[in-house]
Amino acid sequence: MINGLVGAFLATLFWSKSAKDLVSYEGVRNYVVGLISGYIYYLLYSEYNFPNALMCIVFGYFGKDVIETFFERLRPKHR
Repeated sequence: MINGLVGAFLATLFWSKSAKDLVSYEGVRNYVVGLISGYIYYLLYSEYNFPNALMCIVFGYFGKDVIETFFERLRPKHR
């Protein structure tokens, strides 16, 4: 679960342009989504070992992007 937060922090650290971006609304939203994503991954794979811990970090890193892409595909396209 904390590994998802670490992944979200890394993602926020890479896109941030200043230290203010780390505590902005977008940054905090990314932390919360990463924490929830990491927790969901932890619930799905309850064994806590190295590969699952690393995948939890990756899932936290890409969690916000996956959720945004999912909702983009659900939105009806304008013609």
